[in-house]
Amino acid sequence: QVRLVESGGGLVQPGGSLRLSCAASGSIFSITAMGWYRQAPGKERELVAAITITSGGSTNYADSVKGRFTISRDNAKNTMYLQMNSLKPEDTAVYYCNARALVGFWGQGTQVTVSS
Repeated sequence: QVRLVESGGGLVQPGGSLRLSCAASGSIFSITAMGWYRQAPGKERELVAAITITSGGSTNYADSVKGRFTISRDNAKNTMYLQMNSLKPEDTAVYYCNARALVGFWGQGTQVTVSS
């Protein structure tokens, strides 16, 4: 089992920044990749960014966040981050941390609201 705890969400004005954190515990040795997903009201959950834990930490991003969001990991702290800059109202959603092992694990989600 892997436990994931997100933090760092909140209310921010358009153009602002937030950094989300996802702390992993439990059977973390089994994790091969991690990612951030988001789900806005009335919409399906979508991948925002992902990073491999093995294979040199390669990343990929949704087109809508490229150049604005940066995913990173600190293996020593068992923590993944999502730096979000130049936030837009359409980034408003619940953001979920995901860890991929033999099965997938999810955090509880953290709300990000971009509004003036």
